[in-house]
Amino acid sequence: MGKRIKKIKNIRLHHEGSDLLIVGLAAMVLFGVILWFEVDNKIPFYTFLVLLGIPYCIAVNFFRCPIRRFEGETDGVIVAPADGKIVVAEEVFEDKYFHEKRQMISIFMSLWNVHANWFPCDGTVNEVHHFNGNFHKAWLPKASEENERSEIIITAENGQKILCRQVAGAVARRIVTYAKPMDDCNIDEHLGFIKFGSRVDLYLPLDAKIDVTMGQATTGNVTVIGHLK
Repeated sequence: MGKRIKKIKNIRLHHEGSDLLIVGLAAMVLFGVILWFEVDNKIPFYTFLVLLGIPYCIAVNFFRCPIRRFEGETDGVIVAPADGKIVVAEEVFEDKYFHEKRQMISIFMSLWNVHANWFPCDGTVNEVHHFNGNFHKAWLPKASEENERSEIIITAENGQKILCRQVAGAVARRIVTYAKPMDDCNIDEHLGFIKFGSRVDLYLPLDAKIDVTMGQATTGNVTVIGHLK
């Protein structure tokens, strides 16, 4: 298996935030013009810039979308589906799809992380399921089973199946999943997007070699989570 080279290219804004950012900017400009010309005291104008300008900049930061390419051999490689931090790395019994022990890797995305999600491996999408639910804090164990979530079953090129689960958090209120059953999927392609705080879980076979540890920071489509046998 060849050497893997990770490359991060230029950054753009994700299309999931286009409407929100455009409407928000237009509203801010309109209200700012009204304040500037209709109010003699300029303090309300500067106060407005601070109170709404900062949240708007945070939203712009949230919807940034780096263009990333994983160059090199991808056979058996599992890459991080999201930016964030490893909050779970343990063996669990997965009783919904596989009915066997699996290695669970969970990545928590804070408000400051990129929230685009990438496919973790090359293969074929078998199933996609969306479930409504609660909005517990995303790093809590019960979030994986009780929160709103989308579950994607992927058959990797070596025939092994993995589960990738998008989980909404306490702030997140919308999960977008681009994956469709019977679609081919590849590393470098976007799996979906989760708006405002969340996590992504991976359920890998027990014989997969895991290359990350608890608390480790991850970069979506760059950090190698592990290798399938």
